[in-house]
Parts: sequence; C-alpha cells; structure tokens
Amino acid sequence: MSPAVERLWRRLTAHGERIALSDGVRQWRYAELLHEVVARQAILHRCSARRLAIALDNGPDWLLWDLAALFAGVVCVPLPGFFSPAQQRHVLDSAGVDSLVAADPEAFTELGFVPGSDGLCQRPVAAAAALPVGTAKITYTSGTTGQPKGVCLSVDAMLAVAESLRQTLASRAIERHLCVLPLATLLENLAGNYTPLLLGARIELPSLAAVGLRGASQFELPVFLATLARLRPNSLILLPQLLLGLVTAAERGLPLPDSLRFIAVGGGRVAPQLLERAEALGLPVFEGYGLSECASVVCLNSPEQRRIGTVGQPLAHAEVRLADDGEVLVRGACMLGYLGEPPLADGWLGSGDLGHWEDGFLVLHGRKKHQFVTAFGRNVNPEWVEAELVQQLPIAQAWLYGEALAANVAVIVPRSGELADGDLQAAIDQVNAGLPDYARVHHWLRAAQPFSEANGLATANGRLRRAALLQHYQNAIDNLMAVQNI
Repeated sequence: MSPAVERLWRRLTAHGERIALSDGVRQWRYAELLHEVVARQAILHRCSARRLAIALDNGPDWLLWDLAALFAGVVCVPLPGFFSPAQQRHVLDSAGVDSLVAADPEAFTELGFVPGSDGLCQRPVAAAAALPVGTAKITYTSGTTGQPKGVCLSVDAMLAVAESLRQTLASRAIERHLCVLPLATLLENLAGNYTPLLLGARIELPSLAAVGLRGASQFELPVFLATLARLRPNSLILLPQLLLGLVTAAERGLPLPDSLRFIAVGGGRVAPQLLERAEALGLPVFEGYGLSECASVVCLNSPEQRRIGTVGQPLAHAEVRLADDGEVLVRGACMLGYLGEPPLADGWLGSGDLGHWEDGFLVLHGRKKHQFVTAFGRNVNPEWVEAELVQQLPIAQAWLYGEALAANVAVIVPRSGELADGDLQAAIDQVNAGLPDYARVHHWLRAAQPFSEANGLATANGRLRRAALLQHYQNAIDNLMAVQNI
C-alpha cells in the first residue's frame, strides 16, 4: 500500500467501535467495516481483478467495494446508473474493465461478463488501454458530448482533497452525513464518503429512491424531506436544483431538522438570490467549486470564511490563479490525465471556467466555451442569466442564446403547462430588471418539452447540451428574428 493508503487504514482503525455506516436497517462499526473490506479485497486478489467497475445503487456495498479496490491496488471505475446503456458500454470497454459488481448481473452478460459465486462478474480483456502510472480511479464525466470522458485519478490526489475537506469541516462537529447524490458522482464519493470516514463520522447510505431521486432527473421532495426528518443528518451535499427544493419547502413552512450544520452546494452555478433565501431561513449552506479533473473540490466557503456570491477560497491542497483572459487555472491534486491520451504535464490545469477574485474569494462567471458574443460585440455568459431565470417560480429551465444576434433569445420551460405566457413574461421582466441591457432576455420561446437526457437536450445531471439545443431550436429562433425584423 502507498503511504497515503496506509495513513487512511490507520485512521479508520483508530475509529474502532464508532458506527461507520448505516443503510437504515443494519449498522457497521469501523472495525466491522474494515473486516468487510478485507473480505472483498481477498476476492479481488483471488480473482486477479485489475479494473473493477461498480454498478450498484447507493448503499454500503458500493462503498465497501470501492474501499476494497483502493486498499487492494485495483483500479476502480464507478459506473453511473444515469448513463445510457451505450454510454455504460463505452465506459466498460474504454476502461478495459475485467471485473464488475452489479445489482443486476444479467444486464451485463451481453458484454461478456460471467457472474461468479462470490458476487463478482468477470470477463477476459485481451488488451486493456494503458493508464497513467498511479491511476487508482477512472471517473467519467458526462460532459456535453455523447461519449463520456475518463479522468484518471491517483490515491494521493483523492485523499488530499478529502483531507482538505476534513480540515475545513473540523469546526462543524459532523457526526452524521447523509449521502444524497449517486456515489458514482465523484463529489459524493470523495466528500460524502472519504471525508466523513476521516472524521470518524457515521455515513447514512440509503438507496437513491429513499432520498427521492429516481432516474436521471426526477426528484421527489416529500420523500427527501421524510428521510431528512428520520435520519437527522449534520451534513449534506446538494446540487443547485435540490437546494432550491429544500429552500422552497422551508419557505412554505415545512419542517426541517435542526441537526443540519453544513450543507454543501455545487455542481452548477448557484444564483446568489437562492443563497440569500437560504441565509434568511438560517440554513447553513456553503457554496463550493470543483471539477473531476481536480479530484472534485477546489474551493469552498467555510463557516469561518464565507461570502455569498462566491465559490469560496481555495482548499489547503490547491493553488488557484487566473489566466490573462480570466480562465481559472488550478494546480495541486490534479488528474494524471484523460484515458487514452498522453499523461498530463505537471503544471497548471485550465478549468475552462471564467472568474475573478474578490478579497481572496473566487467568483465564477460561467464556462469559457459557453460565452457568446452579441452582434454589438458584448460578451455574455448565459449561465449567469439562466441561473437567475430558474429562480423565478414559473420557470423550470432556461437556455439563453445570442451569438452574433442583435437581441438575446431564451427558450423557457415552464414549471407547469398550465402557466400562461403572461406569467412567464412577468418572471422574465423581474430578472431583466436586475441585468444590464446586453445580457437581458429580449425575446423568448416556450419550449416544446423539458430539456432532458432522453431527448438529448441535457446531460444526466441536468447540464444543458447547448449545441443540441441550438440545432433543435435554430429554425424557431430564425423565424422569431425574422418576425421581429432583427
């Protein structure tokens, strides 16, 4: 084992009789967790596993196999359940996966996997793709293209991030963390698993359905609130849309547990208005920023250093600076490289995000590649405007476009098909009142259907597929511009 892995083992051993895991039915103390990990580690060694894919629902088994691979020196490949079958096949084949643990082993027999008596499915792999030296995990990003991209991470990088988060959370006395996001998501895997383990906390690992997540983008708020009330966690990690549901519920008078001490939010731009609403309710919400290529979290607001409207300050392991064009550059705990590409040179990694500093706090503007230039030469980051639009109750989703146009056009998905155009216009007017003219929504269209993975207009985690949206709505935009004589 590497020194970093040995330190992790000693830390978990020291927690001894504390409760480490629970799925709502059974509990595992830290000593029992390590016993289970050793048993799975023996299976991996006995079967000569080299690259292990995990295709399980959230639960203790997911984490136990993940830790077994970590301690056994087997490359772990999380297989997101929200990926399409074609994307899952791409992950398994491109990563050269020879071993698999799956909730439904029969679903993978067509790919050559044969179930064994020990719970491991295996297949022969003639020539697996070469990996950068030190690769411990390959996490795939859904991105904005059809095929996910494999990010190769080392143990040292992942545990450095987990340790930085442990230091940041030390004052919060986190004793119980509830996993809400899929464990195949690197953010929950590292910040929601490894960091609580370093803290000696208890990790609540119910199924995704038990926390209200169904499929790629369905969220059942009543189920989530009931689970919060039952488990009373101290910490959560939420995406902006999940935070919006929590804040809206609290504003409507629905009870939330008083046990919450740290709610991290990330994975997309969070409108300052939403954070201010959370602040008014007394919710301990802290926005952060990261990317898979940097082993997840890079910056985070903390109880001691917090500024709404920013993504916080760099964590202890990370260095962050800005390029001449405002792109965020990161060094420290970066990936080894992309699967199938040359190893990453040791240096600054371009994030593709634009930002600026405010007294040591990082403020993001949006993706560099998403920025468009209007016919008047004004640069607009559409994510900024879109985040403001979806804070309006009538608007569920929004996409803003204005490349080389004299006026910006938004495609709006209403929260209900019953909403009149007047309601949507009023919501847009409210947002426009706080925007400079060049960034305002000058014209808009009602979307024919929500943006989803199923219709190819959004990724599984809700990020807009901008190229697909443009292709889908190009004619409608052209017709609107012609009618407006613009």
